Amino acid sequence: MTISVLGISGSPHRHGNTETLLDSFLDGARAAGASVEKVALVDLDYTPCRGCNACHKTGECIVKDEAPALYDRILAADCVAIASPIYSMGITAQLKGFIDRAQYLWARKFILKTLDFSPEHIKKHRGVFISTAGQNLAHVFDSAFPAISALFHGTGFDYSDNIVANNMDRYNGIKNHPTALKEAYMKGRQIVQELETIKNM
Repeated sequence: MTISVLGISGSPHRHGNTETLLDSFLDGARAAGASVEKVALVDLDYTPCRGCNACHKTGECIVKDEAPALYDRILAADCVAIASPIYSMGITAQLKGFIDRAQYLWARKFILKTLDFSPEHIKKHRGVFISTAGQNLAHVFDSAFPAISALFHGTGFDYSDNIVANNMDRYNGIKNHPTALKEAYMKGRQIVQELETIKNM
């Protein structure tokens, strides 16, 4: 069975540092034989969560836009790579708004008890966070991790890797970074190969 990899770019800036790093990861996954697709949130029609809690009763989101369909694609993928640059020490508004829209899945899992991910399922699904930051601070990515963790845990993925590159201001862009693009490419290959091994066991 072909491994499916979904990349989601949360940057409002198309083809910038973070999306380029995501592309390198996806190139590596494709080279390992995976089926690869990419979605840019900036091109989707969706709104943030209303906080109405209607999904707590039905397990469905009452907002009819493109967010639930993308969550269906996430749930169907073997590997999901979420990418966001660091803005004001956190993920972008586009990505945070999308993550909040997963509340209906949270309701299914914790309130209605209609959604569950077994340890075996989680073992076969990998979540990866990809990010860049302009500043050269050791903690610059730390505030992003909890929201990414919530997304992956709520959708049944083993949040296994962070591919991050800071100091973009010094390097004048990801293409001038000495190792980041190659490391992302190799990580894409590695994860697909590991998933193939697990699924064939």
